[in-house]
Amino acid sequence: MPTTFVGVGHITHPPKVPGLPVAIAPFVLYHRRMPTWNAGQYLRFDSERTRPCRDLVASIELASVKRIVDLGCGPGNSTAVLAERFPDADICGLDSSPEMIRTARQNMPTQSFEVLDIAQWEPKAPHDLVFSNAALHWVDDHERIIPRLFAAVASGGAFAAQMPCNISAPAHEAMRRTAARPEFRYFFTADVRQWHVHEAEFYDDVLAPLAARVDIWKTEYFHILPNAAAIVEWYKGTGLRPFLDRLPDDTLRDRFLDAYLEAITEAYPARRDGRVLLPFQRLFVVAYR
Repeated sequence: MPTTFVGVGHITHPPKVPGLPVAIAPFVLYHRRMPTWNAGQYLRFDSERTRPCRDLVASIELASVKRIVDLGCGPGNSTAVLAERFPDADICGLDSSPEMIRTARQNMPTQSFEVLDIAQWEPKAPHDLVFSNAALHWVDDHERIIPRLFAAVASGGAFAAQMPCNISAPAHEAMRRTAARPEFRYFFTADVRQWHVHEAEFYDDVLAPLAARVDIWKTEYFHILPNAAAIVEWYKGTGLRPFLDRLPDDTLRDRFLDAYLEAITEAYPARRDGRVLLPFQRLFVVAYR
């Protein structure tokens, strides 16, 4: 998972920020501390995050796979799925986060992992499968990077990627609204570097002239979570990171999370048993050489 999104550094002398209402305190079930990429936080929803990866891997129609690169492998959950599907393949997982790579090596000591940004990857040989699960949305310039990744695919091989495509979902709108509140907007005078994904037509336009066949589809998952606070926990491992990294200390991050939870509780009303449904759209692309 590339960490190139970090923009403005910490502000040395932030203004005094008024306290937020304490009425939402009973709902605050999420953890308070927010370091840079946190493998444990990401894996709190391991099953939900790995399911799209399994769906993508199951859709790949390759008879023989000997060499795989897992771009943005994170803590190795995607690499484990690939190893299960292609047990005889040589798999290398790449991620720009040292913490994620440490966790991946601990979880899969027999596999090869390397700390490296996707944009800096220079393959030494063609790969039967160039794979990326939930990582390319953090990488800039898809018009350039996607053809470059496809160029690393061996004859008869494939490029396969899955990316979230719900940047306009209520959870993301709530992040932007929270950042615009008077007590926080001082820290967001410059645009936040958020992830991005193009429409399906873009990836077809980029890959169709290069590929023998392109498959593109979108799936909406409905994650059943115990309460609204669990949605905050979900996004603490991903989409909230650029916002929280803008804030200079844990006190302000705590207040931001409290305000965000308030918005999430309104946007995702609890069902009769208290649970909430988190709709989550993902885009899948598989291109064959």
